Amino acid sequence: MSDLIIVESPTKIRTIKRYVGDGYEVVASKGHVRDLPKSKLGVDIEHDFAPQYVDIKEKEDTIKSIKKLAKKSDHVYLASDPDREGEAISWHLAQLLGLDLNDKNRVTFNELTESGIRAGMQAPRSIDVNLVNAQQARRVLDRLVGYKISPFLWRKIRRGLSAGRVQSVAVRMICDREEEIRAFVSQEYWSIDAKLIASGSKKVFSAKLAAVDGNKIELTDKAQTDVILKRLENAEFKVTGIKKSVHKKNPAAPFTTSTLQQEASRKLSFQGRRTMKAAQELYEGVDINGMGVTGLITYMRTDSTRVSDEARNAAYKYIRENYGDAYIPETPKKYKSSGNAQDGHEAIRPAHPELTPDIVKASGVSSDQYKLYKLIWERFIASQMSNCLMDTVSVDIDANGCCFKASGFSVKFDGFTALYEESKDEEDEKKNELPPLKKNDIVKVKTLEGNQHFTQPPPRYTEASLVKAFEETGIGRPSTYVPTISTILARSYIERDGRQLKPTPLGEVTNELMKEYFDKIVDVKFTAKMESSLDQVENGTRGWVKTLDDFYGEFSGELVKAEEGMDGKRIRIPDEATDEVCEVCGKPMVIKIGRYGKFLACSGFPECTNTRKIVEDTGGACPFCGKRVLLKKSKRGKKYYGCEDNPSCEFMTWDIPTEQKCPNCSSTLFQKGGKSGKLVCHKEGCGYEKELSNGG
Repeated sequence: MSDLIIVESPTKIRTIKRYVGDGYEVVASKGHVRDLPKSKLGVDIEHDFAPQYVDIKEKEDTIKSIKKLAKKSDHVYLASDPDREGEAISWHLAQLLGLDLNDKNRVTFNELTESGIRAGMQAPRSIDVNLVNAQQARRVLDRLVGYKISPFLWRKIRRGLSAGRVQSVAVRMICDREEEIRAFVSQEYWSIDAKLIASGSKKVFSAKLAAVDGNKIELTDKAQTDVILKRLENAEFKVTGIKKSVHKKNPAAPFTTSTLQQEASRKLSFQGRRTMKAAQELYEGVDINGMGVTGLITYMRTDSTRVSDEARNAAYKYIRENYGDAYIPETPKKYKSSGNAQDGHEAIRPAHPELTPDIVKASGVSSDQYKLYKLIWERFIASQMSNCLMDTVSVDIDANGCCFKASGFSVKFDGFTALYEESKDEEDEKKNELPPLKKNDIVKVKTLEGNQHFTQPPPRYTEASLVKAFEETGIGRPSTYVPTISTILARSYIERDGRQLKPTPLGEVTNELMKEYFDKIVDVKFTAKMESSLDQVENGTRGWVKTLDDFYGEFSGELVKAEEGMDGKRIRIPDEATDEVCEVCGKPMVIKIGRYGKFLACSGFPECTNTRKIVEDTGGACPFCGKRVLLKKSKRGKKYYGCEDNPSCEFMTWDIPTEQKCPNCSSTLFQKGGKSGKLVCHKEGCGYEKELSNGG
């Protein structure tokens, strides 16, 4: 006989077994084992929204195996993930196994390390029913919205569409931003920029016109600008004021789920799903030389920036040994979490700060695991280091009553920047490095020119900036960010344009219908308020049935009004025009969206039913037959390049076609191995290669 520990993921089993010893059997539920039925609503609205859970069909063998092991065990420990979903999984397992909910059989591991696992096993507790009710309320809310609105969308727009409590408001945010961009009217403005040289120096520095005759100046056209440029002809440029100060730059807080996804997007170009996959693997454990399978980071779904004293002291030890005492702050760094943060977990940090990225890399982890671990490790260590101190200087320069300003800085003490600096969505202009200047110095003018500019519309959301907006507005929670974006991409409500996210015609049509009839569902403030209500359920200060009842009363009325308002009506999805011509009848081809994504169709439908796949011409020529090289996708969605005449022509490659031609045979050159790789010619018998220098 032994005790049974039930975890969520099979990949955790080795890590946990290693530390709990021979007296335990460890098995995985592989996620949820029960859920609402797929074939019907599964919620008894008339009887306090009672969920009608069923065993998940695909989990029948898993359930049988767990029940068999539980019968043979002295004690069962429920060790699913330490969040709402994990608590609900433990509750469902307890129901299936007939466990007493008052028993202390729930254990949680904030980190899958020896200390983390032992701490969890030494502090079993009963299942947190408030946490379960919060998850249950969310699940029922999402089911009510999805199963009530989706059929309406099928009848009024197209079959296969879906609505969601969080996904619909996310689509609205992206559509609203697109409307802002379309409505934006660009305004012309001018600047007067000087390149100056201090006396006795060869270094050129920049200054910008800020005021004329003591008044702030805003130049709106060339005529205004030329008047001032005329006034500045042969003017003496004299330093009239110098202001020096020391600026303290604080390190960024250790990662939360949101900030990890944002920074991995900016620094590593990882999409959210890729980031969370690597983070899950690092949490569950990887094989480290001399240590075996070890969890490398704390739990990766958190919105808290708190760190334990033990972790902070481990960081100080590393900092002291590698940088010196000056890099340890006088008082411990404490970071404020967002206003709606749940403080149940620490921030995302290395579970063993002494395991540097180099040590982890030498253990043979995957490229994604290493890159993400390095990011998490550096961010955490830097967050516990001293501030960066910068000597800043601001200079006023007068020229015939025109005041130019120049500013710059030099690093006095690098502090945390010796290791890591946070990226920004829009990097600031690089500041001047100013030469030594003093009041009344005369500086020479190298160039003086007026420059035309135009105001720019707000940028489209990227995945990183959308996650940031979710967090700032209180939409969703750390566990929902990636699934929400993945869902609206999969449903073709939005699409990627490079790194940007933009709505499709289908997304815009659906959003307009949702705004007209279900304005609360797509209202950011209402959705954030619902999230706050779920947090209150989790804290035990609000009943989950009351939360659902308050929502459903108004929602059911909206459903009736929508059916009445759209009675007998159907909305057409506008087609996207293309330059392609139908090879059957000669009419223009248009882009349509079907159940499986976009495709080309003849605008002459229904008279002409010709359709074909959308292909992306890379501009390259096939080295085998000379026809076009197209961008294609494998069944798993991975990009590759192949001849348009496939399968007749068998040319396929992962290498990227370029505009450059082979100097030997004039074939298209392909880029192999990324920015630091090489250019290669795939023409049979040629063999030309050229190393890329500096990523160019």
